[in-house]
Amino acid sequence: KENEPILLSNIKIEGVSDVNVRQQIKKLSDDGSVKRYDTGIYFIPKKSVFKSGSQLSLNDVIQCKYLQDETGLCGYISGVDFANQLGLTTQVPMKKEIVTNKATKDYRETTLANSSIVIRKPRTKVTEENYKALQLLDLLKDIDIVAEVAGDLLNEKLFSYMKKAAITFSDLDLYLDYYPEKIYKDCDGKGDGNELCRACRII
Repeated sequence: KENEPILLSNIKIEGVSDVNVRQQIKKLSDDGSVKRYDTGIYFIPKKSVFKSGSQLSLNDVIQCKYLQDETGLCGYISGVDFANQLGLTTQVPMKKEIVTNKATKDYRETTLANSSIVIRKPRTKVTEENYKALQLLDLLKDIDIVAEVAGDLLNEKLFSYMKKAAITFSDLDLYLDYYPEKIYKDCDGKGDGNELCRACRII
């Protein structure tokens, strides 16, 4: 459809070589039928009153390139960006952090249409069923760094998100072994205040 990312790497046509596909895309780009967003990323421009024409949303490109694959959801937004979405910080991240099954290294920095992107490998395979739990555990791991709020307000915001996202402690418990002990070490779930681990404090 118009204004939807087209990844060159995803175009497979029986009987047509990759070289031929690239040549045909270049022709379409030269005559304006498609526009180039970045290397290997194109889109069919939507008609616009502006001479420059319509542009793709960076978030849509990230969703298509890193957060979805042929099986469905395979990644999620992490770091300051996610903390900002939850209202835990007013910071606008200089770099978007993405955790995705498509990552081949634990950490890699790249650019996408002049925007800085950090790509991270997940601690375990990301699926439609577990991504919210993994995303929250990533946040809890770095909560002292990314959150501008603390105490009851922090707990309230985290609990509110868990309720809205239907995340339970049992969901988190399945993946605690993949994370540093500081999230749950020496916690029996019966203490209060600072005696509780980060995960329990928000339940």
